[in-house]
Amino acid sequence: MAQTQMLGLLTDFGLRDGYVGVMKAVTLSIAPDARLVDISHEIAPQDIEGGAWTLGMAWRAFPVGSVLLCVVDPGVGSARRAVALAAHGRVFVGPDNGLFTYPLDDDGPDDAVEPRCVALDDPRYHLPTPSATFHGRDIFAPCAAHLANGTPLGALGSALDPATLVRLPIALRPRRKGSVWVARVAHVDHFGNLITNIGAELTRRALTHPLAHISLAQQEISARASHFAAGPQGEPFLLQDSSGALAIAQRDGSAAQALGAQRGDEVILRGLADMEDVG
Repeated sequence: MAQTQMLGLLTDFGLRDGYVGVMKAVTLSIAPDARLVDISHEIAPQDIEGGAWTLGMAWRAFPVGSVLLCVVDPGVGSARRAVALAAHGRVFVGPDNGLFTYPLDDDGPDDAVEPRCVALDDPRYHLPTPSATFHGRDIFAPCAAHLANGTPLGALGSALDPATLVRLPIALRPRRKGSVWVARVAHVDHFGNLITNIGAELTRRALTHPLAHISLAQQEISARASHFAAGPQGEPFLLQDSSGALAIAQRDGSAAQALGAQRGDEVILRGLADMEDVG
């Protein structure tokens, strides 16, 4: 992996307790030239799925060679593995608990090199006497910093088969069921926008097809807009989210609140019976 100066951080630590600052201090003490980028520290506590989605949305924004340090780790101190995964030209460092589901299952133009993975079991790259409750500070941050300094992936521990890494049992893509597409709300953002797991190509087709509409929370949604301010007042509408996915929004309001919807709710896309399967 090429040497990098960009290191992304994703945690569920929040900003009140100082845990993020401690991780950054450890990282910079080993890799003082690293440029730290906060992806988010407001993942809900122990919400591995939420962390996985946020990482899946964010990782391609980081240039090839970046290290992404991800700690949503309710199993800290248990038998769950600490790993570093090299995939898509980046290295993902964190617990093996499903946090890396999206990059593991994603394909892209930068995938000519097969993924590689190691268990972070070489204590030379940890802080002395790691705590059983703060591997973010004692194992993950030091290992990520060494990678940012150019340490080869294989130096950090024993090789693992990437196929053995934990993947969350979530539907990354919608499925065709007869004449409809069955999808789900993958994320509810800070504004109450409902971001589905309907990908960019199917979203583009749905938004340009006059008969396409969504059913969610016993309500049909067919209004659509190219951006938030163009949406109708007082009712949910469809648009393409910045991630490329199909989203349900409400102008100057919260679609989640208006519909009483939450992550995991089923979304039915109708009106595309004449279309072939696309993701």
